[in-house]
Amino acid sequence: LEEIPRPVQDSGNILKQGYLEKRSREPSFFGSEWHKRWCVLTQRNFLYYANEKSKQPKGSFPIERYQARLDPQLRKDSRKKCCFQLLCPGKRSYEFTAPSPAEAQDWVEQIRFLLRDLSSLTIPCDEEEEEEEEEEEELSKDRDSSDSMNNSQNSTLNPEEPELEGEDIYEVMPGELPNSQ
Repeated sequence: LEEIPRPVQDSGNILKQGYLEKRSREPSFFGSEWHKRWCVLTQRNFLYYANEKSKQPKGSFPIERYQARLDPQLRKDSRKKCCFQLLCPGKRSYEFTAPSPAEAQDWVEQIRFLLRDLSSLTIPCDEEEEEEEEEEEELSKDRDSSDSMNNSQNSTLNPEEPELEGEDIYEVMPGELPNSQ
């Protein structure tokens, strides 16, 4: 079975995805229009696509300062209990209709959980720098542990053989002799 390629670059960070109806920003002659969109919530962004096979999002925004709430006032039909809003002061608000009231509740809960998680970060720092530092630490730990394992294995493999390489481990560079200063 061939896996369907996901349209999101950071697909490893997808927290929730599925079809929602999104209210268009510009109302048409007949009033507000709702369009079916494939929506994806990642650890940092909310993205929406024409469908789940689309490679480019029709829109996206950082979720960080938004609030999510159920809002039955958005529709007047039988699906009013399936509606929720994403609001952020000074930014565009987004209105969605889920397939069911339970699904709308789940989207709101997932977004609120993520927002609590994002707001609990106490030390703001650049994510890429933090990842690079963690990778460097892991690499140095790996080198340290493999070096000590290699050294202990070398000395215990053949205990009766004299250690010939012991003094030639480090190469002395010209001008770096300890007594030359």
